[in-house]
Amino acid sequence: MKDIAHIRQDYLLAELDEKSVGSDPIGFFSTWFTEAQNADIPDVNAMTLSTVDAENKAHGRIVLLKDVEDGQFVFYTNYNSHKGAEIAANPHVSLLFFWKELERQVRIEGVATKVTPEKSTEYFNSRPDASKLGAWSSPQSQVIENRNILDANYKQFSDQFANTIPRPEHWGGYGVSPSTIEFWQGRASRMHDRILFTKGENNSWSKCRLAP
Repeated sequence: MKDIAHIRQDYLLAELDEKSVGSDPIGFFSTWFTEAQNADIPDVNAMTLSTVDAENKAHGRIVLLKDVEDGQFVFYTNYNSHKGAEIAANPHVSLLFFWKELERQVRIEGVATKVTPEKSTEYFNSRPDASKLGAWSSPQSQVIENRNILDANYKQFSDQFANTIPRPEHWGGYGVSPSTIEFWQGRASRMHDRILFTKGENNSWSKCRLAP
């Protein structure tokens, strides 16, 4: 914990302007995401999901982006978890990607809704069996006495679903429909580039530059 105040990094890799981002923020996100994949960034699809509970208290955690489809950013989780309860109380959420290797950040704000059961089942069936059993075994966000409870649950469901592992009804996906998407490119001397897209009527997008 020494010299925290003096930790700093200057950003020199790239720049960002209104012309390069174009007029379609979903398409430009795909471009940046592909460049991050090609840069071999670990956990490139990791994003901070922030929610607000019924008492207006904010909560954040890392989840994994699993699809961008029909203009929605899709992730999967336990619907009975804290995040699931918070989304049920207030569906307005934010997503944040930070790819430090490229000195880039993407901030997305929008509304989360459940994807169809069919889509959740399709993705669930694509997961490794161990992950499927984990979805059954963990009462996510609930207080448990010790680790042994998880191990016992895992064995129980492993024996129960020896052949086919169905999707639990409490597990599935959310799609975040964005109302704003901000692209941030680190620049020297903290003079970063920030381009903000805002969705308007008829699902049209407008863009502007924000001061860093």
